[in-house]
Amino acid sequence: MNTDIDKLDTDTKNKLLDHLLGFVSGERKARFSEIISLRTRHLTIILEDIYQPHNASAVLRTCDCFGLQDVHIIENRNKYEVNPDVALGSAKWLTLYKYNRTASNTSLCIRALKEKGYRIVATMPHKNDFTPGNLPLGSKFALLFGTELNGLSEEAIGLADQFVRIPMFGFTESLNISVSAAIFLHTLTNRLRNSEVSWALGEDEKTDVLLNWAAGSIRKSDIMIRDFLKKNPV
Repeated sequence: MNTDIDKLDTDTKNKLLDHLLGFVSGERKARFSEIISLRTRHLTIILEDIYQPHNASAVLRTCDCFGLQDVHIIENRNKYEVNPDVALGSAKWLTLYKYNRTASNTSLCIRALKEKGYRIVATMPHKNDFTPGNLPLGSKFALLFGTELNGLSEEAIGLADQFVRIPMFGFTESLNISVSAAIFLHTLTNRLRNSEVSWALGEDEKTDVLLNWAAGSIRKSDIMIRDFLKKNPV
């Protein structure tokens, strides 16, 4: 989100949202209202060094389809490239966090999420692992995915709190990352929505997300926001 908007108080954010929504079609506003009620940050995704654009884009599309709001992207050696023909615009509806400015982006990302109360769940076989069907859902958690070729780094594995795997019964021992993400999210989001866990966004979170959605739906919204803030100083 625009850093100026981040600093606004709740009342001003709500007034700005009402202002922006006045330039959005009724059909789209109705769609916003429907989708925002189904968004979650209880479950999030971390992608460590994904480098194939097709897979990177497919994972974003999957996250949007299953109602996740946040995706955390670690860029150590590989820059995260999105193929618009695969993502189909899904990135504009998600909140993407990129970690690419230090020598230890993996540690930076994971520690930041732990400070926010997330369990880090590495997607890989382990002697004490879970499956998507029995992974505990009570507290917030982040699914951690590694590169297509080598999987997760040793640093990521060492910082994980739990492990989860997809049971497989064939000769092939791994799945494409976009397929894995879809399987995990299908099962876990269904379980969440049928549980008593408070998985939905809070009201302030909804406002922040809706501001981004509205701004992304309006041409030259940055100018509109700047003009609004000039006329409505905090």
